[in-house]
Amino acid sequence: MSIKSQTLDITAPVQQEGTKAVLRSWLKADGDVVKKDEPVVELETDKVVVEVCAPCDGVLRCVMPVDTDAAPGSLLGRVESASATAAVASASAQAAQKPQDRVQASAGEFRLSPSVRRLLAENELDAASICARGTGRDGRLTRQDVLDVIAQQQASPVTPPNVPVKTEVEKPPVEIPNPVTPAPVIAQKPPAATGGPKVASLIPHSSMRRKIAEHMVHSVTVAPHVTSVFEVDFSAIIAHRKRNKELFASQGVNLTFTAYFIAACVEAMKASPYVNSRWHAEHLEVFQDVNIGVGAALGDKGLIVPVIHQAQELSLMGIASRLQVVTEAARSGKLKPADVQGGTFTISNHGVSGSLFASPIIINQPQSAILGIGALEKRVVVKEIDGVDTFQVRPMAYVSLTIDHRVLDGSQTNAWLSRFVEVIQSWTLKV
Repeated sequence: MSIKSQTLDITAPVQQEGTKAVLRSWLKADGDVVKKDEPVVELETDKVVVEVCAPCDGVLRCVMPVDTDAAPGSLLGRVESASATAAVASASAQAAQKPQDRVQASAGEFRLSPSVRRLLAENELDAASICARGTGRDGRLTRQDVLDVIAQQQASPVTPPNVPVKTEVEKPPVEIPNPVTPAPVIAQKPPAATGGPKVASLIPHSSMRRKIAEHMVHSVTVAPHVTSVFEVDFSAIIAHRKRNKELFASQGVNLTFTAYFIAACVEAMKASPYVNSRWHAEHLEVFQDVNIGVGAALGDKGLIVPVIHQAQELSLMGIASRLQVVTEAARSGKLKPADVQGGTFTISNHGVSGSLFASPIIINQPQSAILGIGALEKRVVVKEIDGVDTFQVRPMAYVSLTIDHRVLDGSQTNAWLSRFVEVIQSWTLKV
């Protein structure tokens, strides 16, 4: 009896924010039986990791290799849809042919992607001894997990327990038989440079770090960066926050200074609307919605920018609430693609780590400007009271606006900053 089957494509999402994605790992192996809407492949951009699901029940056929650039709409793989009986039979045959693909873990059967298996084999690591460290979906061991173990071995003279390390033997270079999916070059022992400094370790770049680098180079290449700096007194918002912090907390919302910055940005856009725009070769696209991204540091992994959409429609309470949700999602790795898409302006609050001033803060392309907030510190300033100059100690910070000089001139930049400072220093906006 013939079995009717059809093949459905698995493609990269068409809507992608920022740079192109990279196929990070296959969550299922070629020939595996998959269910409709089951995650089968991970794509990584400089902002988020996206899981792509199977379009139907059937047998997975992997097409695109791991570590390959995945442009929007590109073909990743296919699912051969057939009867359940045929699918089960196919899965049994695959299991019999590839027993090495399965590793028994304490929690049950543990599956490794092709790139993880290859990386383990090249570095003679025992998967069973490190599978408990898996950070992927359902505790899967990811390629980055293996790279982390390798980096730890290089950095420490002590061999981690139960993790066999490759013995160093001088060997001539061996050509990799399959150049389609090249593995990163990882030196177990850094080469010694004659007369040069000793190298501690070689750390492979993560896909996120590579994409951030590409994005930054692109920005400074296409846009002439110019920075203007003002100083702002935080006294008014500190007093307002002190009066309203408990009210916000009673509703489960943390009132941060960043919420004030976002609200002040919305007001400043009214003074200089072109700051909220995008440059095109033939025209300037000025946005009605003020979608403000806020940089959130992820430690050594890099930076991600969740977006507060339509901030012009939100009260201070609404901004603070939404900011709290996306910031927590960013730090826990639970951001959705929509959370980082559609930004029209960005805030870099670099002062949280102690920086007084940074220049230039690189513009988040294709936006036209980025606001920098320096560290808050008490400084002596001169204030005139009843015609007499007085010295006062005030909580001050430097704020900068880095602009794309193709879009904005100095007068527009300073008009925006003047209004921003005015709103912060004489806070009258409603909660």
